[in-house]
Amino acid sequence: MKLHKMPLSATGNPSYEAARLAHKYGAPVEQVQLGGAGGFGRKFVTPPVKDQDLYWTQQDELIQGGHPVPLTNFMNAQYFTEITLGSPPQSFKVILDTGSSNLWVPSKACTSIACFLHAKYDSGASSTFKANGSEFEIHYGSGSMTGIVSQDTLTIGDLVIKGQDFAEALTEPGLAFAFGRFDGILGLAYDTISVNHITPPFFNMVDKKLLDSPVFSFRVGSSEEDGGEAVFGGIDSKHYTGKIHYVPLRQKAYWEVELEGVKFGDDVLELENTGAAIDTGTSLIALPSDVAELINAQIGAKRSWNGQYTVECNTVPGLPDLSFTFGGKEYPLKSTDYILNVQGTCISSFQALDINLPWGQLWIIGKSSLPIALHFLNHSTGDVFLRKYFTVYDLGRDAVGFALST
Repeated sequence: MKLHKMPLSATGNPSYEAARLAHKYGAPVEQVQLGGAGGFGRKFVTPPVKDQDLYWTQQDELIQGGHPVPLTNFMNAQYFTEITLGSPPQSFKVILDTGSSNLWVPSKACTSIACFLHAKYDSGASSTFKANGSEFEIHYGSGSMTGIVSQDTLTIGDLVIKGQDFAEALTEPGLAFAFGRFDGILGLAYDTISVNHITPPFFNMVDKKLLDSPVFSFRVGSSEEDGGEAVFGGIDSKHYTGKIHYVPLRQKAYWEVELEGVKFGDDVLELENTGAAIDTGTSLIALPSDVAELINAQIGAKRSWNGQYTVECNTVPGLPDLSFTFGGKEYPLKSTDYILNVQGTCISSFQALDINLPWGQLWIIGKSSLPIALHFLNHSTGDVFLRKYFTVYDLGRDAVGFALST
């Protein structure tokens, strides 16, 4: 199975994406607060020596191996992979999204334009289908996706998950869904934010003991020949260098860690009560509007008619480095990481988006030549970050691990 990445022109403009993220992260969610170092506005505190392996370094014997799912990169803008539902199997292309928790695909009964352009699930053609019929709704910036809940056998890579609940979409809003190269979305965030309290596929993998370890990892490729890889139940140690440094989550909801600071050139911004959601389902770096406007002004970016900020391509090599601080460690990006060159147009990945949740601000970091969805509570970044850094999502530790990709 391959994960395909879509161009920004096929997914809608940044303003639509920002609106979608605002709906995605703006709704109240059931939070399970964690007591790990660094959470909820506190500066990172070095764990006791006996706990440092838990938070900081990879334990090879625990998380090697796993079930690989190859990803395909389409023009460095969006990644998706193939899954099947039902018996005999019906194939769908889905975004693997760490910023949401539900699986949904278009239904044969869907009448929206978007559904006519994509693969549709036919419950009547599957011998393993079980009806549920509960109503299902997810809000996006351009409208609501509505549908019904069904159950069937899900296959992703070599993993077979029997009795997986998912949503059949009966209506899909907006051109982003109509012209996207993907059919649906497979959410990988915590079950606490799952619509209708449906058990997410990853949690079913863990509950059904299909995985040796309750983790999954992401490597985002930089070409159509090598789109990257997701691994469920382990990691591929060939795809990173050095140690994996783990940062505890702020709460069990999104894969959200404490964002302690941002450095841009010689300027340093220290932050408190600010989270970063690592989000593989978006291609933006979403920041509070004042920060985004300041950075875009400093790099000479100008706003275009469709909401994109562009810079002169010949200026990119001279732009400052950007770094984020998680768990007391800086993660730097070059200007060639955070500026996306699309057919000769150089686009800034910094999008203004104010997400103020009860427990603080959120930044979002995404996935492509813009960072691969790393969503900060009050901040968000896209593919840029995840292209450079290998990430591990560890349910056992309630932590995200970072290492330099190879």
